[in-house]
Amino acid sequence: MKPEEILKKRWGYDAFKPLQREAIEAAFAGRDCLVVLPTGGGKSLCYQLPAAAGRGLVLVVSPLIALMDDQVAAAREAGLAADALHSNLKAGPKREVYANLAAGRTELLYVSPERLLAGDIYSLIGERLVLAAVDEAHCVSHWGHEFRPEYRRLTEALDLFPKAARMALTATATPAVREDILGRLGLRSPEILIGHPDRPNLIYRAFPRRDQVKQVLEAVRRHPGEGGIVYAQTRKDVERLAAKLKEEGLSCAPYHAGLGAEERRRAQDDFVNERLDVIVATIAFGMGIDRSNVRYVVHANTPRSVEHYQQESGRAGRDGLPAECTLLFAASDLAMHRWLAKKDLHLSAERQRALEKQLKDIGRYAVSPVCRHSLLASHFGEPYPAAGAAQAEEGCGACDVCLGETKGLPEEEARLTAKKILSAAWRCEGRYGTGYVVNLLLGRPGERVAANGHDQLKVFGILKEAGEPAVRSWMDQLIVQDYLEVTEDEEYPLLRITAEGRALCQDRGEVRLGLPVKPAKDKKKPKALKLAGGALDEAGEELFGRLRAVRRALADKAGVAPYVICHDSTLVELAAHRPATPEAMLDVKGMGEKRVKKYGAFFLDAIAGKRDLPE
Repeated sequence: MKPEEILKKRWGYDAFKPLQREAIEAAFAGRDCLVVLPTGGGKSLCYQLPAAAGRGLVLVVSPLIALMDDQVAAAREAGLAADALHSNLKAGPKREVYANLAAGRTELLYVSPERLLAGDIYSLIGERLVLAAVDEAHCVSHWGHEFRPEYRRLTEALDLFPKAARMALTATATPAVREDILGRLGLRSPEILIGHPDRPNLIYRAFPRRDQVKQVLEAVRRHPGEGGIVYAQTRKDVERLAAKLKEEGLSCAPYHAGLGAEERRRAQDDFVNERLDVIVATIAFGMGIDRSNVRYVVHANTPRSVEHYQQESGRAGRDGLPAECTLLFAASDLAMHRWLAKKDLHLSAERQRALEKQLKDIGRYAVSPVCRHSLLASHFGEPYPAAGAAQAEEGCGACDVCLGETKGLPEEEARLTAKKILSAAWRCEGRYGTGYVVNLLLGRPGERVAANGHDQLKVFGILKEAGEPAVRSWMDQLIVQDYLEVTEDEEYPLLRITAEGRALCQDRGEVRLGLPVKPAKDKKKPKALKLAGGALDEAGEELFGRLRAVRRALADKAGVAPYVICHDSTLVELAAHRPATPEAMLDVKGMGEKRVKKYGAFFLDAIAGKRDLPE
């Protein structure tokens, strides 16, 4: 059977997404390959379809233990004989997995790297192994954002099966990380398949953080009743924000490593199963969630790298429908990341250098008044727009800069404003903190300022008209651009001008400064939002709601997450085309023969207007 025929029969799609076919063909030909596709780009199909072809066993190494059971359930919905082996598996199911392997029934096996390296399944894999897929392959690299030492040992296991093709997959890899993956996983004359990192259905926003709770609430309230994730930097931040959102009547729960295992499991389970709208989680504590219809992700604190941001924000809109990603930036977040890293006594010089570059890059992304889609694409070494893609003159139409919500100061005004701030820092000789210099620029009198004679300086009150939020934001932007620095080796953090800052004061160097602007009454709407709900009319929207309720009931009955039954994008298609027969339903993207046979009658009843839910 041809790959397209398997795709249609098992998954209900007529065509592959970019580079999926090439990856599958490499696997069929026994060739190694590196696959870099953005979240939602369909990486899992690259190894699931070869498993469905019946040529042998496909092994998937993944660090996301919390996701494995859902991934197995989704694979089984497509008719695959899939299993998982990990530390959370109880004795009974574990025996069943071993029995399936021994009998040669397993087509797709998920394992954690630690579980594979234990070595006890090597003999069971035997000659049947045709493909070893390493998911989240960036974990092998020191330059990646989630380095895991055990990933460096995977070649020990892979080398035991020289006939099996190797496939490394990741959503986030700079050119340096790609090179590391190729070498560390021993890929042999590999096919290198690099998809464009841009996610056109995502609306990116990055603003200075001024009132965290208020700004988070504004973002959450734009999506009533929809699923969203709020990321915060510390457990304390998570608890505080979750409590505030609950006070506002939002369906919300905290999620971090300090909570009991049962509480974490319940929060994750309720969110994935759509009984909970909002999860507030720590950036550091990875969430094993795979809910496809997350409509927004808010970073209440700055993540540690652009790679982290791409992956965490990428949990929004995995179904291809529009979603919003908002980042609230403060330079103090970068200092906190640096401090937390220094607590790690095992931080090598190489990792230290990598961390500094990562902090600088995410800071520049957050404060530069430049199209966010363009910044993200260029970070991963790709042009924007992608080759052959058209871009409107007004920009991407799906970020705060191109929508006119953030504006850059004209070049000369930016330079003059920067010089005023830098001059104030220079006059203070690096002996005072950020707050003191802000008060100086705003012309706020005080005993310390008067005692130091700083109220007599020319810079005293020189930015009074700009206001505190603007001055603090510009100061953060100058820190990110290396014109100012905050010392960390003093009892109190002190603000100092750098050599680059002194050079800028002498008109050597370039500077960019931007600010959020108040939305105009005739504010442009994000073009991506026009995609929302496809072409559904009012009746279609109502039917979509009914179909979601049916899917939820089916998922509860089967004990799986709703997205395992089908994605929102499939429900949108059902609501738009309203098929009346099982045969017609086969033409809907994402259904496939097994889903139509198993669930078709329930969805057809909903389309026909029958109100009863599956029992």
